[in-house]
Amino acid sequence: MAYNKVVISGINTSELTVLRESEKMELLRQIKETGSKEARDKLIKGNLRLVLSVIQRFTGRGEDVDDLFQIGVVGLIKAIDNFDLSKEVRFSTYCVPMITGELRRHLRDYSHVKVSRSMRDLAYKAIQAKEKLVLKLQREPTVEEIAAEVGEKRADIVIALESISDPISLYEPVYTDSDDTLYIMDQIGDKNDVESWMDELTIRDAISQLGERERNIIYLRFMRGKTQTEVADEIGISQAQVSRLEKNAIRRIKSSVE
Repeated sequence: MAYNKVVISGINTSELTVLRESEKMELLRQIKETGSKEARDKLIKGNLRLVLSVIQRFTGRGEDVDDLFQIGVVGLIKAIDNFDLSKEVRFSTYCVPMITGELRRHLRDYSHVKVSRSMRDLAYKAIQAKEKLVLKLQREPTVEEIAAEVGEKRADIVIALESISDPISLYEPVYTDSDDTLYIMDQIGDKNDVESWMDELTIRDAISQLGERERNIIYLRFMRGKTQTEVADEIGISQAQVSRLEKNAIRRIKSSVE
């Protein structure tokens, strides 16, 4: 979706302004302290480009762009109304999941993809719980926190949410302004999975740096589940040598991960 000379909901996107983060915070203070309608309108208009950035992820499904834009603005307004100035978080970081939530709720309610009623209900509860936790924590909640709030298993929450979502790249940009770029990965609350994935890659790389005999010992011990004595018999060295080589290999792997 190009911004130049595109009219959405009667708005010429080429004329949209982008506020600096300091300007957003000042307007939010005016809104909270004085209830200024002028500041509220300026903040909404100054974030319409953010709404446009987010709805790009939801186009191409036969939905009317004007409708998506208006729904995204509803999410923006909710973010403005519920933003907590006492929390150290950028408004854009807080705003994106609120806009995304409104759009997903709309697409879920009018989706042509057949998803079981129970799955849709669980996904709806999870989204409600997520939005509640965002307001409470002023950050993206983890999947575990959402599951605890709903009272369901983590795996069931993940499956339910995935059933109403389209797969996208973690590195897809969702918004860019004069400050920096927000990526999908920045909006993920459950960062433990990403960290575990990175640790796994680091461990694999560390193992690849071991000598052939050490790699074989690690494989036999931890992949095949053999005892040190069984490993010693298989490769033709003493159990004491196996123990020493294993300890050295594990020490090198740990030092790579740390």
